[in-house]
Amino acid sequence: MSGMTVAPRRWAARLAAAAGLLVTVVALLIAPATSASAHAVLESSSPAASSIVPSGPSEVVLTFSESVRKVPDKIRVIAPDGSRADRGEPSFSGGVVTIPVDPAGARGTYLVSFRVISADSHPVSGAFTYSVGAPSTPPVDSGTDSRANPVVETAVKVARFLGYAGLVLLVGPALVLAALWPRRLSRRGPTRLAWIGLGLVAFATLADLWLQVPYTAGGGLFDVTGEGFGSVFGSAFGAAHLVRLGLLAASVFLLRPLLARPAGRADAIILAVLGGAALLTWPLAGHPAASPAPAVSVVVDAVHLGSMAVWLGGLLMLAVFLLRQADERELGAILPIWSRWAALAVSALLLAGTVQALIEVATPQALFDTTYGRLLLAKIGLFALVIGVAAYSRQLVRSRVAAQRPAPVRRAVLVELAVTVVVLAVSATLVQTTPARTAAAGPSAGAESGLFSTRLSSPLLSVEVEVSPAERGNNSVHLYAYDKDNKPQLVAEWKATAALPSAGIEPIEVPLLRLTDSHAYGDVSLPAAGDWEIKITARTTDIDQATVTATVPIR
Repeated sequence: MSGMTVAPRRWAARLAAAAGLLVTVVALLIAPATSASAHAVLESSSPAASSIVPSGPSEVVLTFSESVRKVPDKIRVIAPDGSRADRGEPSFSGGVVTIPVDPAGARGTYLVSFRVISADSHPVSGAFTYSVGAPSTPPVDSGTDSRANPVVETAVKVARFLGYAGLVLLVGPALVLAALWPRRLSRRGPTRLAWIGLGLVAFATLADLWLQVPYTAGGGLFDVTGEGFGSVFGSAFGAAHLVRLGLLAASVFLLRPLLARPAGRADAIILAVLGGAALLTWPLAGHPAASPAPAVSVVVDAVHLGSMAVWLGGLLMLAVFLLRQADERELGAILPIWSRWAALAVSALLLAGTVQALIEVATPQALFDTTYGRLLLAKIGLFALVIGVAAYSRQLVRSRVAAQRPAPVRRAVLVELAVTVVVLAVSATLVQTTPARTAAAGPSAGAESGLFSTRLSSPLLSVEVEVSPAERGNNSVHLYAYDKDNKPQLVAEWKATAALPSAGIEPIEVPLLRLTDSHAYGDVSLPAAGDWEIKITARTTDIDQATVTATVPIR
């Protein structure tokens, strides 16, 4: 009788899994077809930046290096009198954006500001001017500051970390319960851990979808709109996350019996297929899908992520449960098998990581000259430390000491876990960092090889200073003013100079363009390396002004 009741339950679970897969297929069908690309760069414009044209154009055309997508109301053309000169919505065709403009506009200087989304889901912003007839004082864009809120940027990284942690908590218990768990031990603890992991992955996925709206459009955590959600859901990023949610829903019905008792072969195979498909959604929503070899990058990144989850999840199960609860005979059977699995997972990690580095870094120099490269070096160093500890653990297993005295192995496993938590944090930051292959190509509005950022305070206001790429040659300078309540502060006039006293270089004036009431932008050529002193003066009224100085190390 019990066999007759179990069979219908299994069929019901498989039907529920099929329903989840149906949701996944629908999400895949509505996903937009996008070409492979990365952080887009504005290659040219018509009219050209800083050019003077005899008569007003009927459209402004922006040509990016790669395909881009729209951010609602973040492409604007400001007339000399401060009014909007653009008419209607801009059109997007691959990397070409066409902005309809009133051709009967006044003579003078126009400001074009833009914020778009590159194919790897990251925002790209910038601005330039052109003049009709003759130059005039550049206008100010009175629109809201389109930068992503620092709280949002941090929340995005936290959500990515929680997603990785949840994957580890889910995969480890599921794998060990299915293949290595002694029958006499209670499955309650690992089962709870697996459900927590599933919940974390689902929460992180939903958080990613929510945060992507203010991250790409600019604004705070709750600055979201229906149009913003529509843009996210209609993107490859949104489709990948919806697919992940569908696969998680389908997995629930097969995961429950596997966690309660040893699973049947068919259910285990279906669950493995669902898990493999879910792993692909992480690279499909990030840099790998936009690499020069997207098919290779996506598969390699999924292998990297899956190997990490197997290795760390298994280590967690050893440290928390098996090395504490299993007896000597059971450990004697479990540890050699786990040691082989761990060696395979680590080998896959090394191979996938090497391929990833070759694709994303491109040149050895970029390892040292870009933020992405330096983070990757830090990750490699931490990984080497973990490999050393793992080799020690493997030696204990081979000498059959581990089963008799599990304490040394448990300490080694705890060290591995502690270091790899830091590795996960570095990985969560890496996926939000411009790939070295793009950053090393040169500085631009959307692809920076380096960034210096600091906030300077005065009794009147505080000024956030960003200089990129903080290297010899041309540099972009962004200035943001805030009042005592950390709200944007209106600045009537900006002035800035850059000097290098140690090399006898007198102050160089930095020409600044006001993009908004609280944001100014300028380009300056810094001819030598050293600690440059950038002095900024912000005048808020006819009589109130503040001067602050930033020391900027230029490589």
